[in-house]
Amino acid sequence: MEDEFGKALRQTAELMERELETFLPLNEGLEKQLYKAMRYAVMSGGKRLRAFLAIQSADLFSVPRPHAVRVAAALECVHSYSLIHDDLPCMDDDDLRRGLPTVHKKFDEATAVLAGDALQSLAFEILSDPATHPSAEVRASLVAKLARAIGPRGMVGGQTMDIYAG
Repeated sequence: MEDEFGKALRQTAELMERELETFLPLNEGLEKQLYKAMRYAVMSGGKRLRAFLAIQSADLFSVPRPHAVRVAAALECVHSYSLIHDDLPCMDDDDLRRGLPTVHKKFDEATAVLAGDALQSLAFEILSDPATHPSAEVRASLVAKLARAIGPRGMVGGQTMDIYAG
């Protein structure tokens, strides 16, 4: 039997799957392989805990749900980007992620790098879009906070320490 927390987590994951689908269309153009790799990374499961925390935090402050869901989608894109890059041969050189081949194994290393880069860009695109929040000031603040969190004093800095520590 699923408890209340488990149900809320599952519902958030289902919501995020639908939302993320809208940002990662099936593409038949020159970027087809890139979008396939991006979708593979983002849509291959996971608990969506970051999204859950973002949405629940937003609920505490009465942030409209559509705004919170877009921010959560941006966080999921950044999370997937970080996992793609972390799995690369020049980093941790992992072959599996969530029981599936990593992006560089499923596609190739160059496509993995580009998919990760594109997901990072997509996160900032989502945050800067007026649909995320009507206030340009709020959107700029979201972009700045994410940039700080994932930059050299945040996630990328932590990855650097991981590489050189050992």
